[in-house]
Amino acid sequence: MRNNNLRGTGVAIVTPFTKKGNIDTAALTQIVKHLHAGKVEYIVILGTTGESVTLSKEEKKLVIETVIKANAKKLPLVLGIGGNNTAEVIETIQKTDLKPFEAILSVAPYYNKPNQEGYYQHYKAVAKSTKKDIILYNVPGRTGSNVTWETQLRIARDFKNIVATKEASGSIEQIMKVIKNKPKDFLVISGDDNLTLPVIAAGGDGVISVVANAFPKDYSEMVRLSLKQKFTEAQKLHYGLMDITDQLFADGNPGGIKYALSLLKKCDPYVRLPLSEPNEKVKKTLAELIKKYK
Repeated sequence: MRNNNLRGTGVAIVTPFTKKGNIDTAALTQIVKHLHAGKVEYIVILGTTGESVTLSKEEKKLVIETVIKANAKKLPLVLGIGGNNTAEVIETIQKTDLKPFEAILSVAPYYNKPNQEGYYQHYKAVAKSTKKDIILYNVPGRTGSNVTWETQLRIARDFKNIVATKEASGSIEQIMKVIKNKPKDFLVISGDDNLTLPVIAAGGDGVISVVANAFPKDYSEMVRLSLKQKFTEAQKLHYGLMDITDQLFADGNPGGIKYALSLLKKCDPYVRLPLSEPNEKVKKTLAELIKKYK
């Protein structure tokens, strides 16, 4: 059965830090409320944009508690639990209270560079470890290897609680092959903000977005219009944000979106090593584009 709570705009929420490097819970609360006001469909906690790989277990717990409290059950929540150690991913899933969450977002194992059978067996093990809905996350630019459309479809057909794929391969052809051949209730979610409109036009179901941290109202409206096949109206919003979105990734994510949020007075721009803030050229361009956009 299709999980319609995962259609539309999900936001991969940032984890704000103070100048001293601590989690800024006040800023995180403010961003959650900003997303509420922007009428997004759901929030994704501890994804790539949330810098989850640099957070301790205690810090992850603090982020989860802060978002749950600020959200006050207004929007569905998705929790990122992934990694390149299958046993550790399963242990984390089984030790986490998943009742507050709509689904788990689980990134394809990185660094190890599994073959396609390895990917299949990894997701098989993860799927069998929980009854919770799972979103497969394919992002070859970060993991170093692509989960092919054939493997994604094999996983979708064999494991009913793997209900969606977040596709960030950047290949429209691959995404269309998933859409064309997928089980009826399986969702295809864009993992690239600037490809969301064409992905939905091809039959996709929405996005897990970075730019919507900053511009939730306009971006989520663009997605809703696209899902209603109102592409002429959607194009105006899409192209209005396209140059900003380009710059958000021009010198690293989430450095770009955090700098954009700092310009909008939502949080400070600090990221954790080994990440660094965007270079001055990107900062200047972002500032000019956002000033013009507002």
